[in-house]
Amino acid sequence: MKTVQVNIVTPDGPVYDSEVAMVIAKTVSGEIGVLPGHIPLVAPLAIGAVTLKKEDGTQEVVAVSGGFIEVRPEQISVLAPSAELAANIDVARAKEAMARAEERLQKKQDDIDFKRAELALKRAINRISVHEGNL
Repeated sequence: MKTVQVNIVTPDGPVYDSEVAMVIAKTVSGEIGVLPGHIPLVAPLAIGAVTLKKEDGTQEVVAVSGGFIEVRPEQISVLAPSAELAANIDVARAKEAMARAEERLQKKQDDIDFKRAELALKRAINRISVHEGNL
């Protein structure tokens, strides 16, 4: 089975670097699956999970908070503002962030605070879902 090199990078440094058989990512226009040898493309990512399927049938999941995916036949790069492997997610912290965001949403102060709270809520829910395997 063929594989492709995958790198997931944030401003804080690399999060993932390995060979995989398939990548599944949520872009702003829908979910995509990428296999080795895929034609080149660049797409903006939505807040969601990037699933990395290994040759042996196992998979790893990374929670990303947007960014971009760049696909080349021999390499896939994900550039994200933040990304966490499912095993590294601090669920208690994510639940606290979710509670804070929900509280801010109920206050409905102004459009900017509302949008920020809405995005914070989506990121927290994504992190919790990835950690718990509810994709």
